[in-house]
Amino acid sequence: SLRNAGVAPIACVVDPLAHSEASLTAAGHAGLTPSERSPREQELRALLTVEHLLESVHPGLLGPQIGPLREKIRQILGHGDHSAEEVIRRIRILPMASRRMNQDRFQVIAQALLSRRRLKLVHYRRQSGEMLERLVSPQRLAHYRDNWYLDAWCHLRNALRVFAVDAVAEAEVTDHRAKAVSDSTLDRELAAGYGIFAGSDTRTAVLKFHPALSRWVSREIWHPEQKGRLEADGSWVTEVPYSDHRELVMDILKYGEDVEVLRPAGLRRTVADQLRRAHEIYR
Repeated sequence: SLRNAGVAPIACVVDPLAHSEASLTAAGHAGLTPSERSPREQELRALLTVEHLLESVHPGLLGPQIGPLREKIRQILGHGDHSAEEVIRRIRILPMASRRMNQDRFQVIAQALLSRRRLKLVHYRRQSGEMLERLVSPQRLAHYRDNWYLDAWCHLRNALRVFAVDAVAEAEVTDHRAKAVSDSTLDRELAAGYGIFAGSDTRTAVLKFHPALSRWVSREIWHPEQKGRLEADGSWVTEVPYSDHRELVMDILKYGEDVEVLRPAGLRRTVADQLRRAHEIYR
């Protein structure tokens, strides 16, 4: 931290609810030698880099909270070969397939999450086209494949559920304390299987990739508990746990003829059926 580095501190005061007041002060920079300034400047550049990464992921998401801080950091760092502008010029984030999200509703969800309050949600269920009302206890926000998801305890279903934040049409913080769910339970229920559609009841998909793809696929991490091996013919076999096949099937299909599902049989039939139907379109 800046305090531990023995330099003048930066104090930032932000009202996270009203977004109306932010102030930052920095003292003593001009009187420091280059060697004394170095730890501070490195920390400030690192902070600015992280902010730039977050801003690239979702523009405007943190603007009201840290906009004044960002501008003050730029003033401190100044201009030249190592100025703050280099962060913007040299680092690129290219989001793909991110869905438009209402920033105000995101702030309400984040407020409930951090204040440990229950949320009233109106959520659009894409599969059926229904608008569903839910009372939930928010547990975690997850940024996954360029979109935000809320892990929450659903008080109607009395179970953990995952809600796409962009599909939340209404969000209201209540006065009731959120139900607490341990991290170990969240990981067991929501992180055991492949992708965002996770669950504790998992199976293992065994996928065989063409030798031409082995050098790429062998370095990909599909899941923390995955296993892989190189076959004598140069093909690569990946074993990955999953509970809901939907997202896994989409990722398998993008490899086309260069991957084969060895097992389980049900997953193999599902992928084969998808390929047959796709083939019918192009006949």
